[in-house]
Amino acid sequence: MNTSSGDRDYASPPCFMHELASGAQAADADHWPDVRRWRKATRERLIAERLAVPAKTRSELAEDIANKLDRLIGDPAGRVIGLYWPFRGEPDLRPWLARCAARGAETALPVVIEKGAPLVFRPYRPGDTLERGVWNIPVPATQAEIAPDIVVSPLVGFDAARYRLGYGGGFYDRTLAALAKKPLVVGIGYAFSQLPTIYPQPHDIAMDHIVTAG
Repeated sequence: MNTSSGDRDYASPPCFMHELASGAQAADADHWPDVRRWRKATRERLIAERLAVPAKTRSELAEDIANKLDRLIGDPAGRVIGLYWPFRGEPDLRPWLARCAARGAETALPVVIEKGAPLVFRPYRPGDTLERGVWNIPVPATQAEIAPDIVVSPLVGFDAARYRLGYGGGFYDRTLAALAKKPLVVGIGYAFSQLPTIYPQPHDIAMDHIVTAG
């Protein structure tokens, strides 16, 4: 987990920010509209920052993250690893997923079935047929589903308590809550995306580990 980037300036901070210690507690229901507005503004800022990172630098950072994942996870053989297809400047870990598959892991990608519902994971190995899913993100063409032992989840932002700021759809939180067996959950992103707190809500689920580069 990376906690070295320090406090950063907030975008459109909630009016109650001074009331909270960084990452120490959730905002109550009365403040949720403020949190939602702050999250939206912060999400837009962080996505713009990562899109501004040159492609070559993003590739180098992704390889750094891949090496850290190898050290964290160890031998992937016999384990089911759920990754993601990179979107809007996220670290591209597809080469790492291919290496895991070559070392004996079962690999999978998440699929949005419907709004407000958990994701499902479908088996995927490099070269498998893909089709366009929600937001035109490629997803496995198979209808088979598989339960991951490890979920590697992209972060827009994160805090020292390992809470994840995503795109606002709540898909990963719903998915983790719905899985019969809890997987190891690793959030990955860029070090500059660390925030003092994301103002977690009761439905937010903390990652087990966060791995960053940059």
